[in-house]
Amino acid sequence: MLDHLIRRATVVDGTGGPAYTADVGIRDGRIAVVAEPGTITEEAVTSEDADGLVLAPGFVDPHTHYDAQLFWDPYATPSMNHGVTTVAGGNCGFTLAPLHPDRPEDADYTRRMMSRVEGMALAALEEGVDWTWSTFREYLDALEGRIAVNAGFMVGHCALRRHVMGADAVGGQPTPDQLGAMLALFHDAMDAGAWGLSTTQSATHSDGDGEPVASRHARPEELLALSRAVGEHEGTQLEAIVAGCLDQFSDEEIDLLVDMTAAAGRPLNWNVLTIDAAVPERVPRQLIPSERARAAGGRIVALTMPILTPMNMSLGTFCALNLIPGWGDILALPVPERIERLRDPATRAEMLRRADSKEAGVFRRLANFGRYVIGDTYSAANEGLSGRVVNDIAAERGQDPFHCLVEICAADDLRTVLWPMPTDNDPDSWALRQRAWEHEDVMLGGSDAGAHLDRMCGAPYTTRFLGDCLRGRKLLPLPTAVRMLTDDPARLFGLRERGRIEEGFHADLVLFDPDRIDAGPATLVHDLPGDSPRLDSKAIGIVSVRVNGVETLRDDKVTGAVPGTVLRSGRDTRTVSTA
Repeated sequence: MLDHLIRRATVVDGTGGPAYTADVGIRDGRIAVVAEPGTITEEAVTSEDADGLVLAPGFVDPHTHYDAQLFWDPYATPSMNHGVTTVAGGNCGFTLAPLHPDRPEDADYTRRMMSRVEGMALAALEEGVDWTWSTFREYLDALEGRIAVNAGFMVGHCALRRHVMGADAVGGQPTPDQLGAMLALFHDAMDAGAWGLSTTQSATHSDGDGEPVASRHARPEELLALSRAVGEHEGTQLEAIVAGCLDQFSDEEIDLLVDMTAAAGRPLNWNVLTIDAAVPERVPRQLIPSERARAAGGRIVALTMPILTPMNMSLGTFCALNLIPGWGDILALPVPERIERLRDPATRAEMLRRADSKEAGVFRRLANFGRYVIGDTYSAANEGLSGRVVNDIAAERGQDPFHCLVEICAADDLRTVLWPMPTDNDPDSWALRQRAWEHEDVMLGGSDAGAHLDRMCGAPYTTRFLGDCLRGRKLLPLPTAVRMLTDDPARLFGLRERGRIEEGFHADLVLFDPDRIDAGPATLVHDLPGDSPRLDSKAIGIVSVRVNGVETLRDDKVTGAVPGTVLRSGRDTRTVSTA
């Protein structure tokens, strides 16, 4: 007997092939049968009519930071609401394990680092996670049997360094014995099912003390030793972030990425390829590592987002503005002193100069302050400004836009929420994206879901992208779009029997209305432990989500079921050839 039968669905199976109408039967967590409508005679415990609805494989998000959130939110919201059934965590060099059992202070260091570098609320990390594990295996085991999505995790380089080197991980170099201990610890994590190594060399990544995170101090020989270790385990990967990921790689960064993937003999992915017609030279430069990697026996894949993810800013709390060269020191001052400095014309002029300079890289996109929209305000002086564009307000006041923005924020003691309007929403940029998506070494993803919780909400990229393909710009046909969200990432990670609707595959499925599928606007909610805020976005048109055959969501409401699996390398992943 079937557990569930979905009748008359329009099946888009993840292969990129044409849609077709079929009945799909599920048994014991797998797709048992796919057949022409009306031809399945086996009885089913439950069934539903999906006439007019699309049935697709569950979406795979290749870049998330749900490492902590899954402990207080096993449903990985809002990703699961938007059809995501499998998430890859442990990215950018940051994981919650391993932790040294004799140094409880390491957990506090990790919490403060994750709060600073990944924008996770410190109160949520303290109250929502029990932190009782030491080894990576114990961390994975702590999640097993209590999550609604499938989740796999890389090992963060920062945690490996901290465990072996203690406080010397920041600023120090490992002795030969320490490097050996680091490799042994890493092998132990991969034996437990870790997906591989994640690391960062990015200048934007600092710990809770404002110091460069541990992996930024690693030299190439350390990175290559860890990369070679990755290649000794089945079904493993590399993920790396360098400073050039944000704009354009240096020659040294290209050499490093190519050497890492070649040493491992495993794919390496990086995040995130920003596509803007105003900087046409960026995409060719960023794909040079992929070309060189293939010649060296490796593979490098660039993740890129198929939507524009809005990110709010503030002069009062840490955000992307702090990463503009020369801005961090000013925006770290106590609020009264910060306001005084921001009101100084000479200071503002220098800040604008730095923000618009070549050294600002991709952050130059943030320098057009006249195009900012005012979000939430908190003072009588700013009443009626929410939703208005700074250029218009500045014209009324006879001020330059940055001066105007500073005065608005100062009236709110810098609590004002700011929404920069995207600079790359033009037809040429979308045409450039469409061409880039066709490249064999470009893959959709990079949501950062689970991180930067009160600043951005990238999780809805799946539904917003499909809605755009069906009813908006229509840059891609639906079967191609679904393949890019399902089979492509599943094959990159070597996921066994996931990413397609095929008999024998795991029944990770999403059922949606093609006439409605979309994502609602990002709204601020306070539902994290400690009443901390995050941005949320409602899914539109998602009828049902199933993970391993069990329904986890119906009409944007979680069912309470937790059928997800901690996906372990080797058992749940196979080695992906880089030849």
